[in-house]
Amino acid sequence: MSEEILINVMPRETRVAVVENGVLQEVFVERSGNRGLVGNIYKGKVVRVLPGMEAAFVDIGLERAAFLHVSDIGKSWEDEARMEDLARPAAISDLLQDGQELLVQVVKDPLGTKGARLTTNITIPSRYLVLLPATSTIGVSVRIEDDLERQRLKRMVGEAVAANCRNGYIVRTAAEGAEREALLRDMEFLERLWSSVGERAREQVGVTLVHQDLPLAERVLRDMVGVEVERVRVDSRETLQRLRGFAGEFVPAMLPRIEHYSGERPIFDLYSVEDEIQRALSRKVPLKSGGHLIIDQTEAMTTIDVNTGGYVGHRNLEETIFKTNLEATQAIARQLRLRNLGGIIIIDFIDMASDEHKQQVLRALGKHLEQDHAKNHISDVSTLGLVEMTRKRTRESLGHILCEPCGTCGGRGFVKSPDTVCYEIFREIIRESRQYDAREFLVLASQEVVDLLVDEESTSLAELEAFIGIPIKFQAESLYTQEQYDVVLM
Repeated sequence: MSEEILINVMPRETRVAVVENGVLQEVFVERSGNRGLVGNIYKGKVVRVLPGMEAAFVDIGLERAAFLHVSDIGKSWEDEARMEDLARPAAISDLLQDGQELLVQVVKDPLGTKGARLTTNITIPSRYLVLLPATSTIGVSVRIEDDLERQRLKRMVGEAVAANCRNGYIVRTAAEGAEREALLRDMEFLERLWSSVGERAREQVGVTLVHQDLPLAERVLRDMVGVEVERVRVDSRETLQRLRGFAGEFVPAMLPRIEHYSGERPIFDLYSVEDEIQRALSRKVPLKSGGHLIIDQTEAMTTIDVNTGGYVGHRNLEETIFKTNLEATQAIARQLRLRNLGGIIIIDFIDMASDEHKQQVLRALGKHLEQDHAKNHISDVSTLGLVEMTRKRTRESLGHILCEPCGTCGGRGFVKSPDTVCYEIFREIIRESRQYDAREFLVLASQEVVDLLVDEESTSLAELEAFIGIPIKFQAESLYTQEQYDVVLM
């Protein structure tokens, strides 16, 4: 698998595209006025403890208070007497109280109407390691599968921790094959960084940001770049120099692969990235066979419906359905990454009679999701023929970042028909004729509604005028949406 990373930089926006084998797989967008908060460390203040929810709201200086659940509170915050009582887990009211100050880290950005999600189990990543302050944990990423390599890495980190450190570490996937010196450099950097974070937290008074995660371009180099990345192309010379400086310190192997893109075509026109982003905002996703997916994102969950569409197959119905579902698994895995869809996801595959076909489709979906950086879990096919899965969500979806609810339909995805608006106008006219003494009514509405009133509904209109004894006139307003209208007394 060959991978290429394209970085497009504008004065107030940075976009990153991850392209695998010439196909866009992921898009990241960061705007200077709305940078993500995940990874940021704050000195916060508890504003409300909720025993019934085993949680607390914490002020970290944002518009909405952030949410801290009892399960996200580290052991260092627990009362020692409570820790000795292993039979009962600590209650939130035993750990926190209103007005208490504590150091917290954002693990989920504010999503929709929900505030940010917090933890006191702070982690700070570098290229090869993740620092776990005030713990003795030494762990190795499960994506490193070779047992000998896992033991080698754990032994090297464990020896270094025993000699010089007071904190725990997790060895990241990128550390596979790394030399001892590279791990020690990362460890030294993380120890210095954590020391400065603690110093700022002690010096600052009140709610404040004490550590901010790297900008998007540097985060991509730190978290996503591996041996499979052939090159990183960036269209900004200033960002290029910054990335080269960062790579020289943390990812020296990537230095020869970071290059400036100076082509006349915009960088996102390569591999049709711009077009793919536009298609990722559509509900309908076509499949090569002629079938298609329908993706609907709601507050509670995302639903994906698989349809055969124009695909009629070559053998029989069951085989047609099976092949469409198999093709859909690859498209679904790609769309989840591309659109960054998270939370609960319900997939309505086309009903299959064969249990073997169902299991093959599930295995195919799992295989295609192996390349996904976000943690996911797939359940078996339910009795209703639905596949339930979850995908970890830490930031807003692509649609939520690039779009806003429609001002016409209010985010419903549909508007009232001209007929419905027409009858609403009739009812409003009757209501006002009974309340006010009017000589004439003037109806302001969209062109579609006015055309319907004076054409197809002309008979009903004449009957209404005769019923109320008041003439009615119409005026089309080009700026009115189909649902908007006003009834004016003359």
